[in-house]
Amino acid sequence: MNSPIKSLDVLRRYKLVCTLSFGDVYSQIIVWLLVIFLSLATAMGLMGASRPVFALGVVGLILVLSLPFLLFAFVSTLLNHIEIREVEVNPEPESIADPVVVSGMQSPVLN
Repeated sequence: MNSPIKSLDVLRRYKLVCTLSFGDVYSQIIVWLLVIFLSLATAMGLMGASRPVFALGVVGLILVLSLPFLLFAFVSTLLNHIEIREVEVNPEPESIADPVVVSGMQSPVLN
């Protein structure tokens, strides 16, 4: 039977690393800004046509219909850039009795 402590030791050998960079989401930000400006331009055009309720409805419809797709694209991009990497395991644990060198000086060994 496996002990929980042994299972935790296996998990400590790995770490999650996010490799997402700004360039990965840059195009998504540009698309989102274009959607916002197009919806605002549509609203301004319809406001001038004396249809303010229709203008607000169009803006709401554009934002509500586009937001789930843009969020899905961002979240899937984020999840695709998360990696599981193995951590280097140090086979010999450091002894507490070893002196620690800090900026050229040895610290005293505490027992």
